[in-house]
Amino acid sequence: MTHPSPAAVIVLAAGEGTRMRSATPKVLHAIGGRSLLGHVLASARALQPQRLAVVVRHERDAVSAHALQIDPGVVVADQDEIKGTGRAAWNGLEALDAAAEPEVSGAVVVLAGDVPLLDAGTLAEMLAAHDADGNAVTVLTTRVPDPAGYGRIVRDADGSVLRIVEDRDASDDERAIDEINTSVYAFDVAVLRDALVQLQDPAAGATANAQGEVYLTDVLAIARARGPVRAIETDDPIIVEGVNDRVQLATLGAELNRRTVTAWMREGVTVVDPASTWIDVEVQLDRDVTLLPGVQLHGATTVGAGSTIGPDTTLDGASVGADVSVVRSHVLGARIADGATVGPYSYLRPGTDLGAGGKIGGFVETKNASIGAGAKVPHLAYVGDAEIGDGANVGAGVIVANYDGETKSRTRVGAGAFVGSDSVLVAPVEIGDGAFVAAGSTVTRDVAPGDLAVERGQLRAVTGWVTRRRPGSRSALAAQAALATQGREADEHEPQDQQD
Repeated sequence: MTHPSPAAVIVLAAGEGTRMRSATPKVLHAIGGRSLLGHVLASARALQPQRLAVVVRHERDAVSAHALQIDPGVVVADQDEIKGTGRAAWNGLEALDAAAEPEVSGAVVVLAGDVPLLDAGTLAEMLAAHDADGNAVTVLTTRVPDPAGYGRIVRDADGSVLRIVEDRDASDDERAIDEINTSVYAFDVAVLRDALVQLQDPAAGATANAQGEVYLTDVLAIARARGPVRAIETDDPIIVEGVNDRVQLATLGAELNRRTVTAWMREGVTVVDPASTWIDVEVQLDRDVTLLPGVQLHGATTVGAGSTIGPDTTLDGASVGADVSVVRSHVLGARIADGATVGPYSYLRPGTDLGAGGKIGGFVETKNASIGAGAKVPHLAYVGDAEIGDGANVGAGVIVANYDGETKSRTRVGAGAFVGSDSVLVAPVEIGDGAFVAAGSTVTRDVAPGDLAVERGQLRAVTGWVTRRRPGSRSALAAQAALATQGREADEHEPQDQQD
């Protein structure tokens, strides 16, 4: 649906949110991988406004920095000591006018910063109706079974909006109305300016309400003298529900996730257990991806066609190619190329790049490591700050010792090389192409291509040690019995060393 671009959008994000009981400002709490404010700004920017402002007050520095990080084009406006949504909108207009010439003219959309499910499509419908009808004000409304605590929409006989009355200021008859204000508006900016001037004139007495604040809702009654004041009703109440406490945060987070998961299933993704699957809003999935129970996909994760993720797997900021399998693992900021396999129980940390057809098996940790096409790190290994060449094989229990207590150095294992089990590669070190490292070696020097590296201590065997030092023990009895079957007796005299 096409819609006119608004002259401006003003997002009100100045509230403290005391019911959240948190040191974090309410609008910075997150669901679906975005802050509440981030969701609102995304919907606002989708309207393609000429200007966009965020009004801040509580924890100003944190909220404004976050807003600018999300959208560097926003104008940050400070709400002053005067309370109320009307004053916040006034401060927003002042900041927009000061930021650029000429002053704002046309339609201005005003949104609350804590309504994360409000989508751009609903806003576009409201804006289109506002423009088509030539309204002075258009307010988005909905109906709920229990309207207690919400502002009520009072209409006249022809359905136009007479006013919005706050719950604590309403009469008994007005409290019985189930149509509520969502705090989402489109204003003709000239009407909004004039009405806010009147509301802030002490002589007018317009702030004589239960809280003594400048209400944005009071603009509607004043605006009727300037043009139509109408309401657009949405039949989906949860998209206009705000967050006031942790319970609402969890409720809206679960609903957002349900909608996100449902949308991906309709796009051709198999989700075996939607109830245990969580997908952030920025995640991108190709068709024929399969998500098994217990999967969490966070951040800007992407998963290619035909890949199977899970069960019990978390991908965060990961790039996963096609036909990949990741089982019971945690992948953070890593890249997995087509046809590769990961897990179970492995941890791919940032900077990991697993090549096409490569394998990271069970109980493996990688960090800042490039693992080439067809290379394998099958089990029980740590590979950090390393380059593993195409087709190389890193055996069980191998450790890349990349840190000496002060600096981190890199290790290179060449293409087609083989590192035997329980070896330690002490960085910086290079294992040449096609080279072999014998099991149990501690490699401290470079190994040339095609060479075999054996770097381990000689075996020392102390004859008869158990029977002398552990006489009568289970081990000693077992040793004596074994020696007896060989026609030998345990040596209980002075030890003799045998070395190879």
